Amino acid sequence: MKHARFIADGREQTGTLNQEGTHIVSAGGKQYALSDIQVWLPPVKPNKIIGLALNFADHAEELGLEKPSEPVLFIKPNSSVIGHKAPIYYPNGATYMHYENELAVVIGKYARNVKKEEAFDYISGYTIANDVTVRDFVNNFYRPPVRAKGHDTFGPLGPFFVDKDDVADVNNLELRTYVNGELRQRGNTKDLMYSIPELIEFISSFMTLEPNDILLTGTPKGLSHIYPGDVVRLEIDGLGALENYVLDGRTKEANRGEAYVVQQD
Repeated sequence: MKHARFIADGREQTGTLNQEGTHIVSAGGKQYALSDIQVWLPPVKPNKIIGLALNFADHAEELGLEKPSEPVLFIKPNSSVIGHKAPIYYPNGATYMHYENELAVVIGKYARNVKKEEAFDYISGYTIANDVTVRDFVNNFYRPPVRAKGHDTFGPLGPFFVDKDDVADVNNLELRTYVNGELRQRGNTKDLMYSIPELIEFISSFMTLEPNDILLTGTPKGLSHIYPGDVVRLEIDGLGALENYVLDGRTKEANRGEAYVVQQD
C-alpha cells in the first residue's frame, strides 16, 4: 500500500492511497481528493538519514570519479526534510544547485551486524528522495558534504511510503527526473554499484540501524542546474512522483525557516 502523511481539515493526518490513485483514505475513513490536500508531509518521520555519495557507475563517470573501495557515506540532517509540493530554497551565493533522484530505503527494525542475505528482513518499505546538492560546496570528495547537502529544504521525501511487499522488484526500478517537463535524468536500480543488502550489511557492521532510519541509495547520471522558478519532478516505478518547486532563498519566508516549520508541524 501507499501511505501518506498530510494536513487536511486543518490537522495532521495519515492515510493510504485508494486503488484508483485518486483519493487518500484517512485513518478515520474519510476520503480526500489529492487536490484537497492542503499540505503534504514527509511520509516518514526519519530517525536518521544516511546518504551514499556515489553508487552509479555512470554518475561516477559524470563526475570524473572511480568506484570507491567501500561505500562512501554521509549523514543528511533531518532539518533538511520537506514533503511533496513544498518549496526548495536556492541558497544565497550558490552557482550550481542540482537534484539527485534516489530510491530511499526505510528501515523497519533494529539492525546490527546484519548479513546481506537477511537484509531485506530489516526493511519496511521505500519512498522517493531528492538529495538536493550545491556542487560548489563539495570541495573534496572524501570530506563530508554537510554544507553541500544539509541546507533546510534540501531533503524532499514522498509523496508516499510504499510497503516493501508491494514493490515487485526493487532491483529493477526506473528513475526519471523532469525539470519543467523536460526529462533530464534517467537510470535504473539494477545499475547500483553497491546493492541494498550490501549497504545494510556494511552500515550495520559499525552502526545500529533503527526503525525509520532512511538510506539514500545514490543517483544516476544526468545532473543539471536548477534555478528559482523551476519545477522538479522525480519519478520511480511503483513509488509515485515527488514534485517540488525552487524559490529564491533570499525571501523573508526562507530566512524565518517557515518552509521547514510548515512541513514538520
